[in-house]
Formats: sequence, C-alpha cells, structure tokens
Amino acid sequence: MTTEPPPGSGGGEPPEDDPFRKRPPQPPHDQGQGSPYDTPHGPQGPEEPFGGGPYGGGGPYGGDPYGGYPADPLAGMPPLADSGKRTLARIIDMILVFIVVALLSWAFGVAQYTVDTDDIEFGKTFGRELITAILYVAYDTVLTARSGQTLGKKWLGMRVANLDNGSTPSAQTSLVRALVLWVPFAFCCACLWTAVCGGWSYFDKPYKQGLHDKAAKTVVVSTG
Repeated sequence: MTTEPPPGSGGGEPPEDDPFRKRPPQPPHDQGQGSPYDTPHGPQGPEEPFGGGPYGGGGPYGGDPYGGYPADPLAGMPPLADSGKRTLARIIDMILVFIVVALLSWAFGVAQYTVDTDDIEFGKTFGRELITAILYVAYDTVLTARSGQTLGKKWLGMRVANLDNGSTPSAQTSLVRALVLWVPFAFCCACLWTAVCGGWSYFDKPYKQGLHDKAAKTVVVSTG
C-alpha cells in the first residue's frame, strides 16, 4: 500500500492569493537553458553587466561607492494616490459612519451633547464619543483588512497597501492605523486631528503618508 500523496495534492505552503502583493520580476523565457559557465569571460574573469557587481545594486562594485541604498519599496506598485482624492474619500467615509453614529446615539439616548448650568452631563457626552470611536475604528479596520478599501476609497479608485510589499494590510495593521486616526477624533479634537493626521500626506515625502500611515507603515495607492 503506497503512502505517496495523490497527484496535485502536494505539500508546501499555500499560494499567496493577495492580487496586490508585489511580485519579483520573472526571468525571460526565450533565452534557452544554457550553462552557468556560458557567460563571456574577460581578461579578469566573468564580465559583470553594468550595474551588476558581486554585492548588487549599481556600479562596478555593487550599489553606490558607499555601499548602495536599499531598493525603493514602491517599485512595482501603482502610483501613490492624490492627497486631494484621499481627503474627499475620507469625507465620504465620515458622512457614512456619522449617519450610523447618529442613529445609534439616538437609540441609546445619548444623541445630545447636553450642558446644564448646574450639571454638565458627562454621561451623555462620553456615551456618544464611545459610540463614535467604536464605529469609526471598526468600519476602517474591517474594510481595510478585507480589501484595503473603505467605501470612499473604493468609489474614488484607491486602496491602502503595506509599504514593504504592497499587500493588503493585516487586521492588526489596519487596527493600528484606525486607532491613530479615529480615537483622537472621537474623544478630543475631531476637526483639528483629522486635518493634521490626514493632511500630513500633502507635505510628506516621498510616500505621501498621513500620521496614521506612518504608525502602521502603509501607503495609499491608486487602483485606476
């Protein structure tokens, strides 16, 4: 009785199914098999192509004269998304979630920020802030971890990607990104924090990252 697995059921790791993950360049298929010893030799040994070198990178010694720079993490990814479109997508997301926040706040009786001259109602204020934080964080985390796109980003042709490999962020990465963006928004300085955190991408170089992108090591790229 054989113990060999049936054809096609092989072991090994499952294939990476993220369609956005950067792929290494594939070698051309029309160069034949050849031999590793077929490379033409110069008087000092095998010739290196320009920019080759034993240590990688450019120049005859690999890299630059000081040891070379790491590869650009954006190589092989779509272009970075326009900051103006990012702002518009964020406004769309804020409006969509705000509608749900308002309905739930009304249902739980915390729809008003009520201030009485004799009694400041901290319970209602905190209750609404808590609902706001939970819903915005959950919305951003779930959709970003699923496809890299909130509804606003999907409608405007953008997505969030890991800076190092271009793949869709994990749930943990998406949560970190959402917490940095939405918790200060919900509890202390909504308009100011949103302007600073998201507006950072207008001035950041070279990756156009908001402060939440920097915390999660993500970028926003175009899908169109």
